[in-house]
Amino acid sequence: MSFTRRQVLTGLAGLGVLGLAGGGARYWLARPAATTTHDYELIAAPLDVELVPGHQTRAWAYGGQAPGLELRARQGERLRVRFINRLEVPSTIHWHGIRLPLAMDGVPYVSQLPVLPGEYFDYDFVVPDAGSFWYHPHTASGEQLGRGLVGPLIVEEREPSGFRHERTLSLKSWHVDEQGAFGDFSVPREAARGGTAGRLSTVNGAHAPTLELPAGQVVRLRLLNLDNTLTYRLNLPQAEARIYALDGNPVAPQPLGQEYWLGPGMRIELALRVPEAGTELALRNGPLRLATLKSVASQEPAGDWPPALPANPVAEPDLVGAETQRFNFEWTGAVSVNLAQGAAHSFWQINGQAWDIADKRCAERPIATLKQGHSYILELRNLSQYQHPIHLHGMSFKVLDSNRRAITPYFTDTYLLGKQETARVALVADNPGTWMFHCHVIDHMETGLMAAIAVV
Repeated sequence: MSFTRRQVLTGLAGLGVLGLAGGGARYWLARPAATTTHDYELIAAPLDVELVPGHQTRAWAYGGQAPGLELRARQGERLRVRFINRLEVPSTIHWHGIRLPLAMDGVPYVSQLPVLPGEYFDYDFVVPDAGSFWYHPHTASGEQLGRGLVGPLIVEEREPSGFRHERTLSLKSWHVDEQGAFGDFSVPREAARGGTAGRLSTVNGAHAPTLELPAGQVVRLRLLNLDNTLTYRLNLPQAEARIYALDGNPVAPQPLGQEYWLGPGMRIELALRVPEAGTELALRNGPLRLATLKSVASQEPAGDWPPALPANPVAEPDLVGAETQRFNFEWTGAVSVNLAQGAAHSFWQINGQAWDIADKRCAERPIATLKQGHSYILELRNLSQYQHPIHLHGMSFKVLDSNRRAITPYFTDTYLLGKQETARVALVADNPGTWMFHCHVIDHMETGLMAAIAVV
């Protein structure tokens, strides 16, 4: 798709309204009290936060908070968000994991023009699936996500889920030093390997917080990996916890086990039976404590495990009649030399093609074209020694099997493709448009590991 600035300023059909933010805009996220359609006003602007005690970090925030404030909607309802850009750079919002029309997907020069400083854009779409999702820019992603432009989007089930208590835990590491100053969001030698990791881990914007939970209750914990790079090896020693959903899609309840690897962009929903008052549990990334979960006295009767969550209305692929498409994710085998000033490095490629983030017309050359309504099996081959959380916009897919681990098939929008792993996923190409298909390690994506898939 191609746009002119004039088309967008006058309201390009289907793309919402873009204009100048009025002086009466509020610097917080707000929802009218008497509405069933969850209207929000969301402002992106600089904000000083205290990540390192005693030091201020100039973050970029949604709604006066970094990570951004939690948006909520109910399954099947329309979500309307007016995004106001009060940064000094262009931006957009992508709604990670939501199956929505292309015009609302937030990808610059594919679904919309970037929202310039002082402008606004109205995102308006129905949320078909319940679950834990999130939102973030798709412009200059390394810096914009790195500075704090990430936030949770929770879509509640149509009917009560059976959970009386829940907490959302946004996981993010920050690229800051001991004084809270930002460092490089992407270092070439790291981008060519596992990605440029942050140095300070946080949960809901705080380092190693203590979170109080009601004793005797079964609490729904929504854990979202909003990190640029890091895969969390989540574990809860001595805890009684069960997995209820992965990446916004319900699964049959099952024990958490020793640990779960949650790649960038991925989400997991746990049911935790909170032990007796005064007990402390460690939420950890491998051996490192992310947060302390402390049980406090509760006057409520003890809770029991809720039933499995209802499945989302995702089309079941026809595996017998499905066509197979193969995708190789690999290192280019060379380093970038003699780069022009400001040009992006190119370290990664999909099927021999490296995405150029400076080329506004890359999406006009899709790596695959799928027929609308047809079923496909995508064979994903990681030919490198580094993990790649592979994310597809606009559609959900079903993970079928892997050559490295046993898989119980489940639906997702992001799959953590391990070192030298080959996995098969399947989908129904039921959402027309040109959709981004990329690794969610941000500096992998920005150095080539992205492509477009067209559904026609």
